Amino acid sequence: DVTDPALPRETGSVHLGGIVGRRPHPAAPASPLSGGPQMVEISRDGRRVYLTNSLYGAWDDQFYPDGVGAWMAKLDADPAGGLTVDESFFPHGEDFRGLRVHQVRLQGGDASSDSYCYR
Repeated sequence: DVTDPALPRETGSVHLGGIVGRRPHPAAPASPLSGGPQMVEISRDGRRVYLTNSLYGAWDDQFYPDGVGAWMAKLDADPAGGLTVDESFFPHGEDFRGLRVHQVRLQGGDASSDSYCYR
């Protein structure tokens, strides 16, 4: 909550992937995730948060010599506080035809970075 920018307050937390923890997505609990959330994209209404796991090819290879894989997750943000993983949204692996996933661009300019990319 950044209602008061001088006093930000944590209202929710989600853990996915990582170098050590490799926490799985709830949709695939038996599959530890390589890579952690690297790129974060927030919908303009602030209710959806999209995460992808590839930052930069050379760094991915350095930190994940066994491969970083490819995955994307969506979190739902509750206006009253808190985050939950959308269990029905989990493109990963072959969904990306062997490519790494970097940054998300939402159709119709519904993403935080679209404000400075297209205007």
